Amino acid sequence: MARETLYDTLGVPRDATDAQIKKAYRRLVRAYHPDVSDDPKADEMTSKVNAAYAILKDRAKRTQYDAMLDDPFAGRQGDGSGGQRDGPSFSDEDLADIFRQAGRGNADAGGFRFDDVFSRFAGENAPRHRYGQDGNRRGEDRHAELTIDIADAYQGTTRTLVVAMPVADGYGRLHSERKTLQVKIPRGICEGQQIRLAGQGMPGSGGSGDLFIRIRFAENDRCYVDREKDVYRQIEVAPWTAALGGKVETETPAGTLSVTLPAGSENGKHLRLKGKGIPARVPGDLYLLVTIVMPPVRDAADKAAWRQLAAHYAKD
Repeated sequence: MARETLYDTLGVPRDATDAQIKKAYRRLVRAYHPDVSDDPKADEMTSKVNAAYAILKDRAKRTQYDAMLDDPFAGRQGDGSGGQRDGPSFSDEDLADIFRQAGRGNADAGGFRFDDVFSRFAGENAPRHRYGQDGNRRGEDRHAELTIDIADAYQGTTRTLVVAMPVADGYGRLHSERKTLQVKIPRGICEGQQIRLAGQGMPGSGGSGDLFIRIRFAENDRCYVDREKDVYRQIEVAPWTAALGGKVETETPAGTLSVTLPAGSENGKHLRLKGKGIPARVPGDLYLLVTIVMPPVRDAADKAAWRQLAAHYAKD
């Protein structure tokens, strides 16, 4: 049976457009959201969907991934004809394990993936090595990406990652070995910042390199970050609340907040809460975006109420 691809995970064809991929991702994220899904594998599926989208939305990464699908043996030692290719040697089991951890994600990976795994499979030149004080060559650094919720940047958290890491044997050959890593996410971290795990990179005679984990925020239709620390959160209000104003209570990454909505607020109005954004040394701001939601018209009484309202404003 053919291995599931990232396209299969999102339910799109290989020639899908960027818009189709984004639409499929948003549909699946909503479908597996804990507020609407009782699927026991919802967390695992959300992790897989996030990992697949992280690759397919990036044009360069998608191109490399497609190349790997077309030639899964690129970059491995041995070309099937007795020749040798550059790059580390992986068994079929190692290749599958590292690909599963880095590219597709699972319940353990939780939004974690290696950035450099595709260049390794595609046969690109490895990064330059550094050298220890004794002149021996250090293993190369590795770079990875970890997706967290925006709320994690407010509180800080610790993530436990079980990942497949390359380990060298006594002959310099690489094999896959599972390792458990504890990653502390500091309060106030911004998207794009990196966390360094010393000695968790590639092995070398002068010691192992480091693992640098770049932070990304999970995509959310109702909440996003702009200018590194400013957070934008959509709030839904009824038409009469927007017209008359009043107190509105809403859940935000900063906690449950009660704000006063001015009378006559229009759709798209911004309410700025200074200092309620990402709590960095100089905190960002939180902007609440007003979205007016029309109530359902379910019966004759609802229709009569709207007709009365329409008749009232028709006098103006």
